[in-house]
Amino acid sequence: MQQNEVGNQLVLIAEDEDTNFFVLDLFIRKSLNLNTIRVVNGVDAVETFKKHPEIALILMDIKMPVMDGIEANKRIKAINPDIPVIAITAYALAGDEQKLRKAGFDEYISKPVQKRELLRKINKILGLSE
Repeated sequence: MQQNEVGNQLVLIAEDEDTNFFVLDLFIRKSLNLNTIRVVNGVDAVETFKKHPEIALILMDIKMPVMDGIEANKRIKAINPDIPVIAITAYALAGDEQKLRKAGFDEYISKPVQKRELLRKINKILGLSE
């Protein structure tokens, strides 16, 4: 787990691929000045969420080891249905966004993540100014 000591809101990034994490982390820290915590699987995402009630937003990769993002989201939403979770997936097929929203995700972003789209969605969810 990695935490950056900047900003005042905490974003949990559940992403097993280092390169994808570093891109997301850079966008969030540099552009929005938010804290981040990283986990690399769904089980750790659920456990970290339980330990950090101050988490304001979760970016959840769908395909991860141990437990996938869909199951992790289901368990997290059972703890707190109001926590916003953005699904991030390389599987950008027709109907995926609808399927993920039906699974309880608040937003959906396909990989490769576009900085402008990510920041727009985070700003909207957290009520930040763009």
